Amino acid sequence: SHIRHAWDPHKSVAQNLAEMGLAEDPNKAVPIPKKLLGMEVESDGQQPGKKIVRKPYVVNEMELEASLPEKKSNTLSRDLIDYVRYMIQNHGENYKEMARDEKNYYQDTPKQIKRKINVYKNFYPEEYKNFVASLKPEKMEVQ
Repeated sequence: SHIRHAWDPHKSVAQNLAEMGLAEDPNKAVPIPKKLLGMEVESDGQQPGKKIVRKPYVVNEMELEASLPEKKSNTLSRDLIDYVRYMIQNHGENYKEMARDEKNYYQDTPKQIKRKINVYKNFYPEEYKNFVASLKPEKMEVQ
């Protein structure tokens, strides 16, 4: 978004990027020294002309944005939550029975199902407790 706001449609890509202090060609921006390539070439002492950065704020804003900590999204997909709740509701703690259930589309093994349930427990402990508590009265009424 920073580049988009500073972009001038009347200039070329190379000119726009040069004004922002960004490189158009990374190979030219950070050249590999000839010594590393195994070839020693004498330099004639001339350095290519330095380009003037007219929009340094673009690079500064991008660096600031890159330095911000990453947001961790601790959520599970709605499908996985529904799958786990269905399995717990219909089979309780019987993982072998869950593995044979027709809704087990991905043919998860009992250990895989147990792992998914444990992930759900870790991500949503309160929701899991409330869900299990709501199941107990239903089973008592059935008996």
